[in-house]
Amino acid sequence: LRAQAAGSGRGVLEACRRGLDVLDDHRTTLGASELRARATAQGAELAALAQRASLASGGPRRLLVWSERWRATALSTPPTRPPADPILLSGLTAFREIAARAEKARMEGRPVPALEREQRRLEREIRSRTLHMRGDAPGEGDRFDPTRLLARLGEGRLVELAVVDGRVHALLCGEGRVRRFEAGLLAEAMSEAEHVQAGLRRLAHPGADARLPVVEAAGRRLEELLLGEAAQHLGSGPVVVVPPGRLHRVPWALLPSLRDRVLSVSPSAGGWLRALDTEPPPGGRTVLVRGPGLATNGAEVPDLADRYGRPTVLEHDDAEVPRVLAELDGATLAHIAAHGAFRADSPLFSSLRMADGPLIVHDFERLARSPYRIILSSCDTARLASVGADELLGLVTALLPLGTAGVVASSAPVNDAAVVPLMLALHKGLSTGLSLAEALRDARAALPGDAMHRATGWAFTAFGAA
Repeated sequence: LRAQAAGSGRGVLEACRRGLDVLDDHRTTLGASELRARATAQGAELAALAQRASLASGGPRRLLVWSERWRATALSTPPTRPPADPILLSGLTAFREIAARAEKARMEGRPVPALEREQRRLEREIRSRTLHMRGDAPGEGDRFDPTRLLARLGEGRLVELAVVDGRVHALLCGEGRVRRFEAGLLAEAMSEAEHVQAGLRRLAHPGADARLPVVEAAGRRLEELLLGEAAQHLGSGPVVVVPPGRLHRVPWALLPSLRDRVLSVSPSAGGWLRALDTEPPPGGRTVLVRGPGLATNGAEVPDLADRYGRPTVLEHDDAEVPRVLAELDGATLAHIAAHGAFRADSPLFSSLRMADGPLIVHDFERLARSPYRIILSSCDTARLASVGADELLGLVTALLPLGTAGVVASSAPVNDAAVVPLMLALHKGLSTGLSLAEALRDARAALPGDAMHRATGWAFTAFGAA
């Protein structure tokens, strides 16, 4: 602030750099991913000052560097894993049993207050145990290099959305340079994104075709608010979108300029580079999981089992959380067809329903290495909680620091029946050597043209770079 009062833009940036370095050291002493994410709020003002100074006195490349400096930092290193903590493991098992009993009681119309109280008590114990884990010793970590990013993009484009004083700026990276395009107001974009989500929820049910033009019109407005003139300069290659945390629920494939493209989303440009450099594990194992209670009973899984020859298939009583985690660890490709639930009040308890109860984010964080590619054929698995300065907590972001290079997940409720042909077409593309983003683009094009199938395609997003 003293440097700013003195009119020294360079002094502002140097002070911000020093302050954020100190906070980096503090953050890495924390073992829990939730604490790391929330701790970034301490640097929110420094990051905003640096962005403002970069916008005033620097070029687009400098604004890109400072937008990256404090974005999705909790994903840059894996959380500390507690494999030898028997109290935490027993707490997770007890929580799963109580949650399964409560779900069964609800379905049978029996009262559940006592079970819900016990579930909340176990959640508090698990969270407390996790938050007290210590992190690794502070380290420098990788610094984002825009030159390296531009070199790795090739013919593609990366659009990072920076928000300065409530205004969205689209930083378009590609062709060896970074360009800035001013777009709309963040508040208006967030409001429009909520309208789109409501429309997608309605289109997940038959008979809502009349809502399709409304949703498409909202997609056009979102494009104007988020991309502005950048939408006219995306070229013909693949596009990576890096949104701020508060825009994580935008169904990017709905935007007209992105609808027919090879499109992927990443929490940060640095995270996309890390995913690009991630090597698949040896062995080429494929794991297919089918959870209970699906309207289609996970109808795509038997067809996928035939496609992949001899994959590991977990269904019925075999689809219990300990067995599922053991098989997922180090797999090359995993497909999970299960009911998904997002917990806005406690995002690390967001879950996938397995035979013995919920598989939660805390369970995934115990993996030595999460699958290289994972497809979550479930509702709401891409919903994330925006916390801290610009961090995200949820199923997808739990996987990315643990060795997963690519995830396909849904940001909205979807129709179970419409998901099946999308998943079959997606895997058809993967089996020919396409990336997740390429296969998802082709799978959307192969769906019937009715409103329900189109909405299903828009709801799913490819994250990462695999």
